[in-house]
Amino acid sequence: MALKLYHRHRKECEGRHPEDSRSGEFEEGRRGWKRCSCLIHASGSLAGNFKRKQTGTSDWDEAKALIASWEAVNSWNGKLAPPPSPPASAASSRVTVMDATRNFLRHREGSGIARSTLGTYSTFTKQLIVFADSLGYVMLDQFTSSDIDVFYSRSKLGARTKGKTLGTLRAFFRFCVHRKWIPESPVSPDIKPPVGANRVANKAPFTDQELQRIFDACDKLREITWTNGQEQGSWNGEDVKDFLSVMVYTGLRISDVCLFNMNRLHGNEVFLRAKKNGGDVFTYIPDWLVDRLKARAKRHGTRPFVVGRSHRLDTMTDIWRRKINRVFELSGKFDERPTPHRFRHTFARILLQRGVPVTDVADLMGDDEKTIREHYSRWVAERQARLTKILKEAFEDKPKSRLIAVPRERA
Repeated sequence: MALKLYHRHRKECEGRHPEDSRSGEFEEGRRGWKRCSCLIHASGSLAGNFKRKQTGTSDWDEAKALIASWEAVNSWNGKLAPPPSPPASAASSRVTVMDATRNFLRHREGSGIARSTLGTYSTFTKQLIVFADSLGYVMLDQFTSSDIDVFYSRSKLGARTKGKTLGTLRAFFRFCVHRKWIPESPVSPDIKPPVGANRVANKAPFTDQELQRIFDACDKLREITWTNGQEQGSWNGEDVKDFLSVMVYTGLRISDVCLFNMNRLHGNEVFLRAKKNGGDVFTYIPDWLVDRLKARAKRHGTRPFVVGRSHRLDTMTDIWRRKINRVFELSGKFDERPTPHRFRHTFARILLQRGVPVTDVADLMGDDEKTIREHYSRWVAERQARLTKILKEAFEDKPKSRLIAVPRERA
């Protein structure tokens, strides 16, 4: 039977609740409930032993995590039965979950992967650590195949994201096996990605008409003031217009535009990235956008889109995302949900419509040709029309087959 949690109020209760009275999480979520720091207690049976025990905390989440560790081992002290004693040499080489995940992240960071991918790995390791804590596990070799089944099945992500999570899970434990921290991976070969995990994701760029609506909405946005207790400022549609223009003309992700440095700008060219096989990749921006960026740099410094004291990428990205969403609200309805990342798809769409070779688009996007063909070409109707025209002209003067008889209508 699952343990039950409740606040047991003391005589000095700050919420002035009666002494020795009890309240649950649901009850305390009601409007007007006065919070207090009285400790949470747990009651129930573990291993056939009924108890009421103080958790030592007044926070519901902390209390839940604590009783989860008790329930996982069916013990009121939350201690696992010690594993069989390994040889002295093996015991000294055991690795903790914390150390394994930390080393895994360092290895991935050192491989030069994209910042967004590293963020995915970081989220995964945090989830694995929380899961290990809920089981009372400290050492990496305590994980079993059944544990990993539970960890994976709890995920409420979409099919494609869950499929990627499975790949990350296998990669992590493969990393651990190669370093001989565990004899074999606890990720069972029987775990399969969900149906639809390998389906190619459709990329929906904005149309030219939608782009025009979005930039028109920037002109409708009034001046908005803000304060965070330490400083204050204001922003308007012109700020968002500058940000979106950089996204459209460069194909950079929202996080990269947040950190945009004027050192990237060389005349009308913006440095995008260095190719792995040598050479730098630049994109072109018009004079009017160069002038607007320089004007912003005079006001805000070499990083024209960093406004305020916080230089944390997550914070900056969240701030600009909210500003862009405000513009989306003023732009009317869209066939596909508008997101900042769709401006990157729009960059690819514009290039392909102008007949830019897929190889060059892949260089500018930092992707490979296969990815561009799979994700972007299908959205370019003009490109298909051009191919159809080429094929039509190529076969126009070829002999026509008379093998298929056309049935005549009866009188």
